[in-house]
Amino acid sequence: MKKVLRVTANVLAWIVLIIAFLVTIIVFSSGKNNGVANIFGFIPMTVESDSMKPTFSKNDLIICKEIDDINSLKSGDVITFWTVIDGRRVKNTHRIVEVEDTDGSKSFITRGDNNPINDTAPAYSGDLIGKWTETKIGGVGKFLNFMRTKKGFFICIVIPMALFFLFELYKFIVTLIEAKRPEPAEQLDEEEIKRRAIEEYLASKGESAENAAAKASEAVSGAAEKAEDTAEKAAENFEEAKKEAFEKFEAVKQEAEKLEKKAADDAKNIAENAAETAGAAAEKAGEAAE
Repeated sequence: MKKVLRVTANVLAWIVLIIAFLVTIIVFSSGKNNGVANIFGFIPMTVESDSMKPTFSKNDLIICKEIDDINSLKSGDVITFWTVIDGRRVKNTHRIVEVEDTDGSKSFITRGDNNPINDTAPAYSGDLIGKWTETKIGGVGKFLNFMRTKKGFFICIVIPMALFFLFELYKFIVTLIEAKRPEPAEQLDEEEIKRRAIEEYLASKGESAENAAAKASEAVSGAAEKAEDTAEKAAENFEEAKKEAFEKFEAVKQEAEKLEKKAADDAKNIAENAAETAGAAAEKAGEAAE
């Protein structure tokens, strides 16, 4: 988090410095060229009236470009030029409505988009400052005019640059203090700390896994022994049950044989008694017949 804040502060500081540097160039350049700043052929201008509404308005910042070839200008182009208004020589930015060529000397009839009539005086080649690039920034022209004043230059240029250099001085002092601090015997970066923590965690997990495996092995061995004992007891119980069942079967068999023999004897006795009874009956029947 501290690193992000430090980088953000550095970026903002350099942005402020660059803006202050550009504004300084604009202010000094316009001071040397009758209020016309020129930065590598581009001319920032502050709109002073609403004569060009709705194309741009008062206090807008427009960017013009130096005119390399006057013959390239045509009707419809917006140009900035010097003119005289109320006895004062001022800058004006209007649209060309007609191009006049008198004996090879060109002049331009202009009119503001918000004006009903053409400008009273044409713009000659020696009056031209630049051609509008169709770039505008609303309301920034007022800020640019303010920075051209002593108060604005002090607030917007001197103070930001002083703060920037104080910030850089502070960073330099902090760097010197940190450089003089003794280095620790062992300094681990964040990645090294993470790596060691992961290794320790894996080592502890490996030890736990070994303990769990040993416990599981002991449990399996105990279960196997118990199962073996249970199987032996089951086998013994089975043999005893088998023997007992066989003995009961033999007893039942013997009892059945006894009952079968008794039943045979009873049937024999009954048959003999029946035969004797039948013989006796036959004798009685014979005697009756006689």
